[in-house]
Amino acid sequence: MSVLEVRGLTVTGPAGVIVSGVDLHLEAGATVAIVGESGSGKSMTAKAITGLLPRGVTATGSVRFGDTEVQLDQGPGPFDALRGTRISLLLQNPFTSLSPVHRCGDQIAATLAGRPPATHPEVLRRLDEVDLPARVATQHPFELSGGMRQRVALAASLASDPQVLIGDEPTTALDVTTQRDVLDLLARIQHERTMALLLITHDLGVARERADRIIVMYAGRFVEEGPGGEVFTTPSHPYTAGLRDSEPPLEVRLERLAAIPGSVPHAGEVPPGCAFAPRCHLATDDCRSAVPVLAPTRTSTGASTNDGDVSRRVACIHPLGADDASGVTRVAAEGGADGDAGGAARPGRLLEVRGLTRRFRPEQPPALDGVSIELGAGEAVGVVGESGSGKTTLARCLVGLERADSGEVCWHVDGAGSTVGGAAARGGHVAQRAQIVFQDPASALNPRMTVGTALAEALRAGGRPRSEVAELLGLVGLPTEYAARRPAALSGGEQQRVAIARALAPRPQLLICDEPVSSLDVSVQAQILNLLNTLRERLGLALLFITHDLAVVRQVVTRVYVMQNGEVVEAGAMDALVAAPAHDYTRRLFASVPGR
Repeated sequence: MSVLEVRGLTVTGPAGVIVSGVDLHLEAGATVAIVGESGSGKSMTAKAITGLLPRGVTATGSVRFGDTEVQLDQGPGPFDALRGTRISLLLQNPFTSLSPVHRCGDQIAATLAGRPPATHPEVLRRLDEVDLPARVATQHPFELSGGMRQRVALAASLASDPQVLIGDEPTTALDVTTQRDVLDLLARIQHERTMALLLITHDLGVARERADRIIVMYAGRFVEEGPGGEVFTTPSHPYTAGLRDSEPPLEVRLERLAAIPGSVPHAGEVPPGCAFAPRCHLATDDCRSAVPVLAPTRTSTGASTNDGDVSRRVACIHPLGADDASGVTRVAAEGGADGDAGGAARPGRLLEVRGLTRRFRPEQPPALDGVSIELGAGEAVGVVGESGSGKTTLARCLVGLERADSGEVCWHVDGAGSTVGGAAARGGHVAQRAQIVFQDPASALNPRMTVGTALAEALRAGGRPRSEVAELLGLVGLPTEYAARRPAALSGGEQQRVAIARALAPRPQLLICDEPVSSLDVSVQAQILNLLNTLRERLGLALLFITHDLAVVRQVVTRVYVMQNGEVVEAGAMDALVAAPAHDYTRRLFASVPGR
């Protein structure tokens, strides 16, 4: 039974059309995933069908919930009676979707009839449904872990028993084990309620593992649709194949990841014909003259399909066949190395960390508890673990942003060791020793500064001349004219390239990358990982790569440290850990990777 049907959805913003002519239906109890790069229109589709479009953005078309139909050109008013009971939206970041000044129980109660007290039995029942203890009702979001905050947001989204839940990147900010826990919880509740789930994600593994049907979206249009087990196994659209081939594998390290060139066009800049044509090496003149229609294609068995849940549809005049769908865009990745990828000889020592300890509050467990690691000159080493394991605290201690309570950080320069600790870690030559690239480039870059000004400031701090701005931009693959732009005019991948260039300005020996690609699309992620590998080879840089994504770290490092609760619980060659992890915690991390 169809619980949601969208017809002819078109969303228009100040710059032009964002979503164009989308049709969508959801069956009770089914999970449909929409995947695609940032800017494809996924989130705007979700906001349009929940009546939550931002100011200045309008929609046309219709949305039917069972026997109730809403014309979208009537504005958001008709959704007031439907939001919560018929459809609900779970957002990516619970820090922004939850009020920081209200107790969690009050926020759940606000979605219930009569707005009962925070500790009302119905509120506690909703907390119990998402496996949270009753005490959470009286706590504020900042007192909870990321996974617990997302469970509170889920409880609030489900409190009015919606028939359809839209999850807009609901687990992107979570580590792999917490992500699996939240997705398992969501699947259990969905099954108990026979609730439909529309899952918006750029994590292809999550889509493959969780969705009955997958829809691939590009530049405001659906370009491919089919069963969850087939779309990325035998893609019909070159864009789908490109996304699939950009995904880093866990089992093998590739010499280079296949990355789709270019980026999604902005609203108002979509070219005529097939919007993907400028990025597609299979495009012909016909592709650039007419917009392809989403139409039935052939299944993996070769049979022609019609409408229905098992249909395969594609919007491409040159769809891929079964023979050429397996490696259309992965040519650049062939010849990859399943080994140490950097030579058998261990490099000379650059950094030794001995017994580093850091405790933020006396009553809390230590953030770092006797951590010891070492790093060779020009070597790439990973640090992996869940949120709260101490990875970022370790990175901040290395660059002097945190003061360790005890332990030593010893740098080896030209064969001599110099110990840096405490206040000394903040001064002198630390800028030339190590620089850090953070997770979110939009927050790391000053929005008021042009790219050129930001890079010139970093060069000056490192004792380098301003004239090297153009060289830095070229080093990270950006044109010289980007020096005049501000961060808001750049894509997420371009912003991260600027952040990397700024970190390279003082010519450090070590580049610390703290979750540098976790907020990026899989295609942009591949570009940045390739860039980091190239920079390491070209500049002789050492990399300390911090992440919770094991498939990502697999493509960069040769050795890895696994952290849990502030301690290193396992360390060794990346190949050995993939083949046979020894610690229970490491095995749990690997088992939580989507698709495994």
